[in-house]
Amino acid sequence: MTTAAVFGTGSWGTAFSAVLADSGTSVRMWGRRPELVDQINAGSNEDYLPGIRLPEGIRATTDPAEAAEGADIVVLAVPSQTLRHNLERWAHHLPRDAAVVSLMKGVELGTTKRMSEVIAEVGGVESERIVVVSGPNLAGEIALKQPAASVVACTDHATAERVADACWSTYFRPYTLTDVVGCEIGGAVKNVVALAVGMAEGMGMGDNSKASLITRGLAETTRLGVALGGDPATFAGLAGVGDLVATCSSPLSRNRTFGVNLGHGMAVKEVEAVTKQTAEGVKSCDSILQLAREHDVYVPIIEQVAAVVHEGRTPQQVVESLLSRARKHELE
Repeated sequence: MTTAAVFGTGSWGTAFSAVLADSGTSVRMWGRRPELVDQINAGSNEDYLPGIRLPEGIRATTDPAEAAEGADIVVLAVPSQTLRHNLERWAHHLPRDAAVVSLMKGVELGTTKRMSEVIAEVGGVESERIVVVSGPNLAGEIALKQPAASVVACTDHATAERVADACWSTYFRPYTLTDVVGCEIGGAVKNVVALAVGMAEGMGMGDNSKASLITRGLAETTRLGVALGGDPATFAGLAGVGDLVATCSSPLSRNRTFGVNLGHGMAVKEVEAVTKQTAEGVKSCDSILQLAREHDVYVPIIEQVAAVVHEGRTPQQVVESLLSRARKHELE
């Protein structure tokens, strides 16, 4: 039987643990809070997935060495901006032949590194063992066993297949890719676009406005991803437009919800005070903008979202700025 160690007990880490267990994989989760670990061992995670009964085959511990021991697959499911700090404490526990899976969707502040690059640098993990899982994967729906598909990407196709086999269940269908860069950029940028779409929703704008933002946001995502070496076809798939549509459209999306509150007139600090889960787009928008500028990629939506988050611009000012730009050919 395949054994997986899942580091992180938030909503997506827990939901993916359930997917693994339902696929016949033995799962050991690591969490820093003893009370939450006890909940999981009793069969639920009421803090993040209330009312959901977890499948058999999941156990949790506060000891990273115990979680990682003998694991064939190590899954990292912590907030993206904490990955480096956490890996500095965990790296020596990770089995040297395990596939290391990233569920995180962000770009590191300060370094503009993608999560796979942080894993390689801090964890000493070879690229052929680093796997990215991305797609339209709203944790609450997957925890309810509603059908979903995802992409499992690794530069080594055999490793991608191994991880896909471990998470293929009756309700979760993984597809494999070798385009790690494209999957990571799609997963990171869609959070920022969802903030913009949420702001439009909060301001009372209709479906035309939101569809326009989603489509132009996809164009920005593709430009940046291709500049970094991603495959253009990836952005037309599950890790691109699929993830983007789900995150921008669903009330379950933290980033969209955060944006809605901004559109209602709340300040960033006010929204942060009333929300309990991480909106990755808020954390990563500045680093994604920096990454785009480093590669001379034009990303006006990302730029305006970062201005709201970091410079105090209002959503109305953002709309005016986007609409007043010079006209251009759509495919430039």
